[in-house]
Amino acid sequence: MTTNVLRSLWAEPRATDAPGRMPRDWVLVGALMVAALLEGALRDDVTWRPFATIVAVGLAPVLLLRRTHPLACVVVAFGAAMALGLASLLGPSVGLDTMIYVLLLVYALVRWGSGREIVIGLAVVAVAAGIGMVPDHVGPTEVFGGFAILAAAAAGGAAFRYRAESRRRELDQIRGQERVGLARELHDIVAHHVSAIAVQAQAGRAMAGLRPEAALEVLATIEGEASRTLAEMRAMVRVLRDGAPAGYGPQPGVADLVSLARRTPVPVIDVELPEGLDELPPQIDAAVYRLAQEALTNALRHARDASRVQIRVVEGAGTLRLRVTDDGRIDPARSVNHGFGLLGMTERVHLLGGTLRAGPAPEGGWTVDAELPTRVRR
Repeated sequence: MTTNVLRSLWAEPRATDAPGRMPRDWVLVGALMVAALLEGALRDDVTWRPFATIVAVGLAPVLLLRRTHPLACVVVAFGAAMALGLASLLGPSVGLDTMIYVLLLVYALVRWGSGREIVIGLAVVAVAAGIGMVPDHVGPTEVFGGFAILAAAAAGGAAFRYRAESRRRELDQIRGQERVGLARELHDIVAHHVSAIAVQAQAGRAMAGLRPEAALEVLATIEGEASRTLAEMRAMVRVLRDGAPAGYGPQPGVADLVSLARRTPVPVIDVELPEGLDELPPQIDAAVYRLAQEALTNALRHARDASRVQIRVVEGAGTLRLRVTDDGRIDPARSVNHGFGLLGMTERVHLLGGTLRAGPAPEGGWTVDAELPTRVRR
């Protein structure tokens, strides 16, 4: 079992969400360099003062690369610490307390590195820590405490890595569910059109001998149905579908928002719809309904003292805009980031070529604003 764990760790890839350098990294490095200079200049008991200060100041910029090159940073920093430990064998301990910032490199190694980098890097850390403790003639308690601090830094990196990986998997699952939902709707659309084609073909065959002109009209209808079916299939050709059976009932759409408002237990729900939306692509029609449904659910769960919810659908030049607002008070504990429901809707909207924004409105309450194309992408 231990062998399998080690093999699994060795094969672990790097974290995929490693960010680059950020402004706060420069601030951190600058603050550490100033702190090292001050300690090197003001502390009385510093051995080899110029050398120790140069090492502490010079290693601080390594932190800028800790996410993208974690193993190299650990090797450089703890290699220098190892050199200071070996120098300390010749006399008093060499080094500044400011260099405790190397613990950030241990955290970064486990948080962002691959399995191989983690194993190799932790081995370097352990050797450097062991050499650093020899000149101080520390006892078992100090040794245990020192390695416990290193282990805590590594454990923190592992915990945040696991948390990020769990969230990524949840988001992937939500995206997969939305893709399956779109694929099932595609199944319904194609089944409906193919059924109509089959009925028209049977009718045309029956009338071909008696009324040839009527058969030509039927062929034109079949051509139109086939063209629409191909358009819908091209729009979602990359959407995968599992083997679960799908029903043939009609999907709710924009026209059903009025009935949705009547069924929702909110004091007042205003629904404003434009006219002439019968020609919307079915997946756009269904996405608008589902997005409004999710927004209403969020208003019921999170908006405090909401007395009115407004659902407004506006058709523009090639786009359809949905805006759902409420007049409730924002819960301070509510995250501005999307919940999993809205993340799923965001995935659906992006698949259909649209955009979605959700967050607190300047005038109060919560707003969900989505724009979808009235023509699906080919």
